[in-house]
Amino acid sequence: MSATDTLINTLFDGRYRILRKLGTGGMANVYLAEDEDLGRRVAIKILNDRYASDEAFTERFRREAKSAAALSHPNIVSIYDRGDADGRPYIAMEVIEGKSLKELIVGSGPLPISEAVAYAKQILSATRFAHRHGIIHRDIKPHNILLGHEDRLKVTDFGIARSGASQMTEVGSIMGTAQYLSPEQARGAPVTAASDLYSVGIVLYEMLTGKTPFNGETPIEIAMKHVNDPPRPPSEHRRDIPPELDQVVLRSLSKDIHERYGSAEEFSADLDRVEAGLPVSPETTAAATAVLTGADATAATQVRQDEAGTRVMPRGTAAPARRPPTYPPDYGYEPPRKRRRWVPWLLVLLFAAAAIAAGWYVYSRVQDELSESRPIAVPNVVGLTEAQATAQLEGLGFEVEREEGPSTEHDEGRVAEQSPREGTELARGETVTITISTGPPEVEVPRVIGMTFEEAVSTLENLGLRARRTNVFSERPAGEVVRQDPPAGELVIEGSIVRLRVSQGQETAIVPDVLQQSEESAVAELAAAGFEASVTREPSDTVAEGLVSSQAPEPGEEAPVGSTVEIVVSDGPSSVTVPDVRTLTQEDAEAELEARDFQVQVEDQETDDPTQEGRVVAQNPAPGVQAAPGSTVTIFVARLVTDGARSNERAGPEPSGRAIGLRRRSAS
Repeated sequence: MSATDTLINTLFDGRYRILRKLGTGGMANVYLAEDEDLGRRVAIKILNDRYASDEAFTERFRREAKSAAALSHPNIVSIYDRGDADGRPYIAMEVIEGKSLKELIVGSGPLPISEAVAYAKQILSATRFAHRHGIIHRDIKPHNILLGHEDRLKVTDFGIARSGASQMTEVGSIMGTAQYLSPEQARGAPVTAASDLYSVGIVLYEMLTGKTPFNGETPIEIAMKHVNDPPRPPSEHRRDIPPELDQVVLRSLSKDIHERYGSAEEFSADLDRVEAGLPVSPETTAAATAVLTGADATAATQVRQDEAGTRVMPRGTAAPARRPPTYPPDYGYEPPRKRRRWVPWLLVLLFAAAAIAAGWYVYSRVQDELSESRPIAVPNVVGLTEAQATAQLEGLGFEVEREEGPSTEHDEGRVAEQSPREGTELARGETVTITISTGPPEVEVPRVIGMTFEEAVSTLENLGLRARRTNVFSERPAGEVVRQDPPAGELVIEGSIVRLRVSQGQETAIVPDVLQQSEESAVAELAAAGFEASVTREPSDTVAEGLVSSQAPEPGEEAPVGSTVEIVVSDGPSSVTVPDVRTLTQEDAEAELEARDFQVQVEDQETDDPTQEGRVVAQNPAPGVQAAPGSTVTIFVARLVTDGARSNERAGPEPSGRAIGLRRRSAS
């Protein structure tokens, strides 16, 4: 695995989650990624590490991003974002889930003629749009043309595109791919829009025949064939190709840039004629004939000097006329005059010719008047440019009325509709209305956030938009749209996709078991599982102090991520067993009870037994009774009384006599 493959499963530039590699190019790698900001999949083209430090390559890469980002067209891959991350320039572009045109040709062979022509028109539509914005692609080839949904082609890779004409040689090498180079590219000459049209012609040739017109062992050999060799007509490889299509392909492959198609519109118009079964333009017929005879190759070498110094005459320059030899007049000889017997016959012929001409004139005038009054069928001009349609209709004698309207099927500036329809018979002078496409209709995106997915789909479809769903976790109810892209109020082309993020409810997780754990451990484990912890303390007779005695929800239950789990931490037992302190000394009994968290109350108990002096003879509550921590236990301590003390007591107490006191000791 290469070093850049470490990008997989990483977050690139803080936004793009790299999923997998899609391919490797001459100076960049392309990855499939998820745009985590907008929730859509994109193709990330990242300049290779070995070129990132090369200023020339970096500039070419940035030029691609700048050139392509300025082009927004249905047949051009869209550029979403461009930037630099970790010292490497990158481009984020539209993902096309399909194969390249080259893969299609290699896998299926020559395409059906109608399909090849339709694909060529889509490629021309893209190049026309780029040329109008001053961008020349310079590397049109089937490898750079992707087949998307509904057979829509997408032109990509503007890596060597530049604004306007420029030289194609860089560091002494020829840019582009040899089989698809124009002759001027092969010579390192200035490149114009016509160079792209030559490459489109090569692609059309390959779609029709399954092979390119010029091949060889080395790129230099192939390049020289582009410059010097005439191409074989496509029909020599495939018999069902009509002559008109042969002529279109051959004109596009003219060596002479002036004989080639001057614009993508002109090229596409001839393909429209081929589809309609009409003859191609006279210029195309003438150019194709020149290509077949090799005349255009001669024109391409005009005013060049060969090694011997012989000057090649420019095309169209006549050689100096040779004067016929002159001879001296033969003085002294005069040929005999002959009688002009042919003169009367000449006069007869002149009168007869005049009569025939007069008759033909009268007949023609009658036929013209009949033709002018006879209805003729309206031709099909849908798909032609406004100028082509107007010229064709006015040439048949119709008046043309122009209207404008949006169209998803026809490019801007072409006829989208006509009235009356093709084949309707009208008299000359009547009006045919043509509707000129203003491009695809635009729709304002409605706000669908807060709707159910079904309601949002219905709302979008009513406006001619499509919905694409992505499920996300959310606090909103399941099935509700929580985000949309493009946002409400934005103008988009009718038929565009609106990406909807739809709530699938809150994310849930299994509540972990934290019973018998310490408070710190329980809180940490709950946080790791995505939950908050709410802690309370209560006494427990069964769980040691400081450990979790209960939790809600219970272990193993499913709960929303981020919700609160209540845990109860044991504060110790709720009751304590009263110990047996009888026979202990007062001091030992108090220590034992205080250790069990009891309060101690002491009462004296008279005794005449010296062995019991100072010892506990009774207690309340009795031993073994359960009592609340902090409650009072009374102990009775024996006090020795002598006989004299008892006699005095029987005689009555003395004012200063000894009282048996009750003492209370705190456990604190």
